[in-house]
Amino acid sequence: MDGAKEQQFAIAKEMKDVRVAFDIMADDAVIPPAYQQMKCHIIFDVKMENFRRKARLVAGGHMTETPASLTYSSVVSRYTVRIALTIAALNGLNVQSSDIQNAYLTAPCKEKIWTILGTEWGVDVGRRAYIRRALYSLKASGASFCNHLANCMMNLGYKSCLADRDLWYKSQQHPGDGEPYYLYVLLYVDDCLCIHHDAKKEIHHLDKYFMMKKGSIGGPDIYLGARIRPQWLENGVYAWGMSSSKYFQEAI
Repeated sequence: MDGAKEQQFAIAKEMKDVRVAFDIMADDAVIPPAYQQMKCHIIFDVKMENFRRKARLVAGGHMTETPASLTYSSVVSRYTVRIALTIAALNGLNVQSSDIQNAYLTAPCKEKIWTILGTEWGVDVGRRAYIRRALYSLKASGASFCNHLANCMMNLGYKSCLADRDLWYKSQQHPGDGEPYYLYVLLYVDDCLCIHHDAKKEIHHLDKYFMMKKGSIGGPDIYLGARIRPQWLENGVYAWGMSSSKYFQEAI
């Protein structure tokens, strides 16, 4: 696929996914005074792991006032990832990863925003719409999704680690020997890493609440930009390794 066709395909795919974030108004609708107007636009990016072109409809968040509530959104620490993989290796636990589909669009929008639809909307161009989901580039979208995901994890019985709030855990009992241990789920925005005796089953359970990208559930290959894989060391110790090898291979 040449560059122009790939770009058009990316735009069409993005518009199909992002429509859920907009609530198109009736032509005679009166906009409440508390709502702010802003523009949206298409941006293009290249995925780091495979250099695939990606289009994204984003909000002009710089055009709106900063919300009074906290907009900070945390992510799991790389040190926490390394410690968790060490625990998995020492205890013979399974490790699986997945990506949440259209992550921000699953969360409600805290800000009161409306916009005029652009040419990428086809027959709806020029119509007005409320933004109902946490669209990318809105000031509070990161915090909205983070809080939405945290509420889901707590409802599923997980607790947030005091040392790293994006490490979630709950007590389990290993079916093999009956020993107690902790199930861990590490969250870096929409990237999930699960450590459990049956990690794939647990991720499929999460998939009922947050849809995972098709084909993303499986043994981890790339996480936080690094390639990770299990390996046996020369001294016979089983461990997990992290490297930048795949990124360099794709770049070359």
